[in-house]
Amino acid sequence: MNSIIFFDLDGTLTESGLGITRCVQYALEKLGRPEPSLEKLRVFIGPPLIDMFQKYAHLNEADAKRGVHYYRERYNTIGIFENQLYPGIRELLQALDEAGCILAITSAKPEPYVRQIADYFTITPYFDEIVGSTMQETRTKKPEVIVEAMRRLHLSDPEAVTMVGDRADDIQGAKTVGTRSVGVLYGYGTPAELHEADALVMTPADLKQFLLEKNLKDD
Repeated sequence: MNSIIFFDLDGTLTESGLGITRCVQYALEKLGRPEPSLEKLRVFIGPPLIDMFQKYAHLNEADAKRGVHYYRERYNTIGIFENQLYPGIRELLQALDEAGCILAITSAKPEPYVRQIADYFTITPYFDEIVGSTMQETRTKKPEVIVEAMRRLHLSDPEAVTMVGDRADDIQGAKTVGTRSVGVLYGYGTPAELHEADALVMTPADLKQFLLEKNLKDD
């Protein structure tokens, strides 16, 4: 059986930090909690936004929802395009597609945004499924997104799936569902938060080699 590979989006396929942090900065300013340092806001990249507004800015749930609303105000028209594919990602996806792998994007970002970004970078054709959270802030946890991707692809064995991501949420989500995991060190996470991954890679080129070799073993 060919490999089944689920990819996180931010920090794994795309270098989206500038757009995300600027939108968080905009939202915090609107909430009266200005944060001049974009570097400090990098913690928002990856985890569900509503959780981070509560954890980082110490907002209650109602104000955190306002934060998400303000974030999207800027993200919809500006932030979504402050983004780029990591070098080598297109070649990685093309090689995996040609090898017959089943590919999906599994992101905590709202699904309409995930699909818009994939379309913008013309990588949608490489994927058998694209799954994100809802605009109503449900299905925001990584295990929920992975399970939904498996449901849409009619997959019943989590051990047949490899989750690729750059943050602890990706690795812990994989462990919760029972899939294998690969942590990428070129994204926004740290080696410490990825230490429970089944494998670690340094670059998209390393990831390509690892996944192609794995696909040959799975055949």
